[in-house]
Amino acid sequence: MPLRRLTQAFAGLAVLLVLAVVLTAKPGDPSLYPPTEASPPTIHVINHGWHSGVILPLAALTGEGAGPALRTIAERFRAYPAIEFGWGEARFYAATPTLAAFDLRLALEALFTPGGRDGVVQVVGLDADLRTRFPHAEIVAVPVSRAGLSLLAARLESHFALTAGLPVDVGPGLYGPSLFYRGAGRFSWTNVCNHWTAGLVNAAGLPVAPVLATLPRGLILDLAWRSGATPLPRAARPSEDANLSKP
Repeated sequence: MPLRRLTQAFAGLAVLLVLAVVLTAKPGDPSLYPPTEASPPTIHVINHGWHSGVILPLAALTGEGAGPALRTIAERFRAYPAIEFGWGEARFYAATPTLAAFDLRLALEALFTPGGRDGVVQVVGLDADLRTRFPHAEIVAVPVSRAGLSLLAARLESHFALTAGLPVDVGPGLYGPSLFYRGAGRFSWTNVCNHWTAGLVNAAGLPVAPVLATLPRGLILDLAWRSGATPLPRAARPSEDANLSKP
């Protein structure tokens, strides 16, 4: 009997999870995605293991949909052809460059503080091939329409808190040429960094499922499954290189 009850409990949880995924899913916009124009711009979504981000071409920061925040960032990072954006709770994000630095107390405060906590946007300039810069990260390429990219830029613009009409940098980012900027919106367990990333690609017309997007792996799988996002081949790890070199 205990085994049967346990099986029933797991089955019930599975049903609830499926219902949550279906009921909270956000549809795509077929007028925006997939793109129908020739040579559409490409964005990338990256999974850093615990956190996701969106990588845009520099030109997207000065085109339609961009405002003072993105245009200021475009000028500051003008030497880099691609820019990565990520969002998270101010203290936890800045204190957690890797999973090894995970602080449970900061994580719980970020997730469960009533009313949420302040967010920050990390901006990173990328000057190399993405696979060279992030050899082992999970990355998918997503061609988007120009109209979809404009809407994505407008949504991204809205996530910067402005002072005197300009974005406010609050210190260096976690890696490479990067800065944290004061963000708009509140971080909580119902609005984590990967939900933020999903919201950006949804603005470009792609369907997303926030429940799946709670974890970056779920977001990437959903983009590959329903939107046909193309994974970039990963670089072989040192142990894999060694194995490949054996006869």
